[in-house]
Amino acid sequence: MPEASFQDVEWMRRALALAQGVIHTTSPNPRVGCVIVRDGQVLGEGATQPPGGPHAEVMALRAAQAAGHALAGATVYVTLEPCSHFGRTPPCADALVAAAPARVVVALGDPNPSVAGKGCARLRAAGIRVTQGVCEEEALALNAGFVARMSRGTPWAWLKLAASLDGRSALHNGASQWITGPQARADGHAWRARADVVLTGIGTVLHDDPRLNVREVATPRQPRKALVDAQLRVSPQARLFDDGPAWVFTAVKDADRTARLAERQAEVICLPDAGGQRVDLAAMMRWLAARDCNEVHVEAGAGLSGALFEAGCIDALLVYLAPVLLGDAAGMLNLPALHSLEGVRRFAFTDMVPVGGDVRLLARDPVRWQALLDSTRQALARPSL
Repeated sequence: MPEASFQDVEWMRRALALAQGVIHTTSPNPRVGCVIVRDGQVLGEGATQPPGGPHAEVMALRAAQAAGHALAGATVYVTLEPCSHFGRTPPCADALVAAAPARVVVALGDPNPSVAGKGCARLRAAGIRVTQGVCEEEALALNAGFVARMSRGTPWAWLKLAASLDGRSALHNGASQWITGPQARADGHAWRARADVVLTGIGTVLHDDPRLNVREVATPRQPRKALVDAQLRVSPQARLFDDGPAWVFTAVKDADRTARLAERQAEVICLPDAGGQRVDLAAMMRWLAARDCNEVHVEAGAGLSGALFEAGCIDALLVYLAPVLLGDAAGMLNLPALHSLEGVRRFAFTDMVPVGGDVRLLARDPVRWQALLDSTRQALARPSL
C-alpha cells in the first residue's frame, strides 16, 4: 500500500470498528464501515444497515450532509470496495462520485462478480484517487464468510472445541459438561451469535439434547440451527426445534418423519454421499452458501468434527483450553492415523487470550485464508468498468 500512511491505518481501524458494531445484523451482506475525514476532522461516518437498508458509504455521506459538510478535499475510508451495481440499493460508487471527495481508501476488494474491481475503477474514472489494501487482513477477518461465499461458493466454517490441557474433550462415558468455565461458555455463545448457522450432529443431540441457541450474550437475532442426521433418527421433540426453524441434513428419504419434523419448523434436506449412507458434507456446505449463509459455527462430537475436517469443510479452529487433565479420555475429533509427519494438518495461530480461568485459541488454515486474500486482491486488479 504505497500511498497509505499511519493516519490511513488509524482512520481505517475506526471504520473497521464501525463494521464490527454491525456484526450481527448485515448478513447476507458484508459488514462494512465508512469514515469521511478532512484535515483530521470526521465529517461523517456510518455502517451498513440490515438487508435492504443503506450501505456504509451512504450512511456516512448522509451524516456529512446532515452536518452541512461538503466533501471537497475529503478522504473516504471504507472497509470494502464500494459496490457498483444495483441490488436492493443503488451503487455506492455512484454516490461517492456524486459527492466528489479527493480520495477513497479501500481496505478489501469485493470478489462479488457484480463488483470485482468495478467500484474502484468507477471512482478512478471520475478523477478520484484510490488507495487499496489498507488493513486488508483485518477487514477480511470481519468478512471471511462473505468473501468465501462469493469466491468459492461455500461459507467460512470454524470448529468450536473445548478441551483439557491434554487435548481431551469428554470422559469415555460421555461426560463432558463442563470442562471450561462460565466465561468461556459465554464467549462461545458470542461466536454462535455472529454466525449464520450453528451446526451439530445427531450424536450430540441424542446424548445432550442441546438447544443450540444464543443465551449467554445479547443478540438481535438468533442464527439458524442445522443438524447432520444421516439416518433421520432425531426426535421431533428434541429441544433443537423449540425456538425457531432448523435444517436437518440426511441421507435417507422418509416421508412420515419428514412430515413430523415439518410440524416443528424443521426442513429436511436429503444429500446422500456416493455410498448412500452418509451425508455429503461438501454438498451441504454448498447448499448453505446457496441459501446466503456466510459463516458456520460447528459444535459437534468428535465423529462429525473429524468428518467435516476430512471433507475439507473446516477453515478455522476456535478452541477453549481448560487448566485440567483428563487422562485416558475421548479426543477432540476423530481423524485417521498418520504414518508420517508430512501429513499433519497445519494451522496458524491468530489469537490467544485468557477467558476467565481458561484460554481461547484461534487458529486458521493458512492456505484457505490465503486463497480468500488472493480473491480480494484479484478483484481489485481488474480495472475495467
